[in-house]
Amino acid sequence: MVHLVPSYVSFEDFLDAEQRSETKHEWLDGVIYAMAGGSLEHSRLASNVNTALKTALTTCDVFQSDAMLYIRAAKLSTYADITVVCGAVESQKVERNGRVMGEALLNPTVIVEVLSDSTEEYDRGEKFAHYMTIPSLKEYVLVSQATPKIEVFRRPERGHWLHVVARAGETVEIAGRSFSVDAIYRRASTA
Repeated sequence: MVHLVPSYVSFEDFLDAEQRSETKHEWLDGVIYAMAGGSLEHSRLASNVNTALKTALTTCDVFQSDAMLYIRAAKLSTYADITVVCGAVESQKVERNGRVMGEALLNPTVIVEVLSDSTEEYDRGEKFAHYMTIPSLKEYVLVSQATPKIEVFRRPERGHWLHVVARAGETVEIAGRSFSVDAIYRRASTA
């Protein structure tokens, strides 16, 4: 990520600028960072996961990468590749002069990130640490572009996060449903 503005920017000012921006940015406690763009392979995998989740999770809302997340504890606004909310959607709307400047999801149940060389370290480290502060989050899913591999970090009722890895020829459970790894990687260059 590239740091764009040298001084503090309020969340309201960030949302106002983000609505007019052609690129996506993260806001972390007053600092704005440019987000990396995705490849065609990234888009294909995200689309495959989105379609699978949307088809199977009929009682949940499945949002694509243009849905902003706001993580209160981390003072972070970001975009996940896919966000799932099972239950009533909670969001934070920011208004100025009677105009809605932006809206961000507050209560994801599942967050999916498709890994890339430029974002993998951040997605596994600092970003995951921020995501872990979201009380509603039950699962964090990482989809590899390098090889057919899906990792699920699952928060149990008590204790530490559980880590499950599924590879080609296997199934992976996400939000209580089973998905074929091979189906997720259909037409992917890593399949």
